[in-house]
Amino acid sequence: MNTDVEKLVENVFQNLLTEIQIKSIHPHDPVDVQNIPHSWELLGAGNYAAVLYHLDYPNYVVKIYAPTRPGFEEEVEVYRRLGSHPAFSECFFAKDGILILKRLYGITLYDCIQRGLRIPKQVIQDIDQALEYARSRNLYPHDIHGRNVMMSHGRGLVVDISDFLHQEKCSKWNNLKRGYYWFYRPIISPLKLRIPHFLLNAVRKIYRIATVVKIYIRRRLGMKM
Repeated sequence: MNTDVEKLVENVFQNLLTEIQIKSIHPHDPVDVQNIPHSWELLGAGNYAAVLYHLDYPNYVVKIYAPTRPGFEEEVEVYRRLGSHPAFSECFFAKDGILILKRLYGITLYDCIQRGLRIPKQVIQDIDQALEYARSRNLYPHDIHGRNVMMSHGRGLVVDISDFLHQEKCSKWNNLKRGYYWFYRPIISPLKLRIPHFLLNAVRKIYRIATVVKIYIRRRLGMKM
């Protein structure tokens, strides 16, 4: 552990954790984050955890799991298997639901679409190659959607790997790629369209409902066979 990480760990336990409050109200909604101390900034909030960084240590992020939410041990194991790869973050410290990770700079594909920013094909190819690398490390890429992948200087990054031990089939990335090649490249990108947040959020909710319905139908058909 290098000196910066040691100092950051000390700051986390002596400053951040004594003030911040992270609550998970619903497992399918982002956690609620309150009372962020001075010199700390919130980068994002997922369904299980919040990600912050300290102004004095901008190249690291601190991921804190909400109390009672699962996934911490699994995420630590995923980072152990991944090791070092340019498209993924890297874990430097893990204890008591807290991870200190290499910070990935970029903009999510979700935000690119919302802002009308061009997403080169290289970004999609980089993410494909990164996911194949993960599979070679006995991992199972899961829950890869527009908020979990980023673009940085025209290259692709994978932000969230917390579910990579889940072996059940996940089609989110393949569906996103279909949307990219069928709609984004021929229509949205040439016209430089900006897709508003409310419309993207509606698509996300419809996709979730459709997925639940599809799983239910498959199970019902399986019971009748």
